[in-house]
Amino acid sequence: MQRTEDPLATLLSAANAGDRQAYARFLHAVTPIVRGIVRARGGRFPPDQHEDIVQDVLLGLHLKRHTWDEAHPLRPWLYAITRYKVIDAYRKRGVAVHVPIEDYSDVLPAEAQADPLTLRDDRAEVDQLLAQLDPRAAEVVRAVALRDEPQAEVSARLQISPANLRVTLHRALKRMADLGRKDQP
Repeated sequence: MQRTEDPLATLLSAANAGDRQAYARFLHAVTPIVRGIVRARGGRFPPDQHEDIVQDVLLGLHLKRHTWDEAHPLRPWLYAITRYKVIDAYRKRGVAVHVPIEDYSDVLPAEAQADPLTLRDDRAEVDQLLAQLDPRAAEVVRAVALRDEPQAEVSARLQISPANLRVTLHRALKRMADLGRKDQP
């Protein structure tokens, strides 16, 4: 359990435990905070669009409230969701948004160094899964997902429509994921 005096955290903790009144109080208390963040970050939007973004944030909070870890402070989690909903709103309206990575440099994991033995094992597992697909689906996965060939070129070479190529790729990757799960203990 979180040790904090943040009343919002206390309310959300109780709400996540099933207290509906605490959830209603949480939403009532958090809405003005969200509005302030949206107003500050969404300054390029007309004021009437701010409320749409606030509603998106509240819906996001509702859908993701189970992801808040009570061992961590609530407000950074709340600010992150709000920030990304504002960014999503910019994207929907075709505005480029640049998020500085410096804000997250202390929490981003370092790049893992590839272990040659693991890579060899992974490659063998992928080859084994590809062998269980029909040849055309296996070639689509190899070309698009492994060799990163342009889909238009693969589509022309295999003489299938671009839409059929995407469907084949999606189904093949799903089949490989299913087969991979079956092989796991």
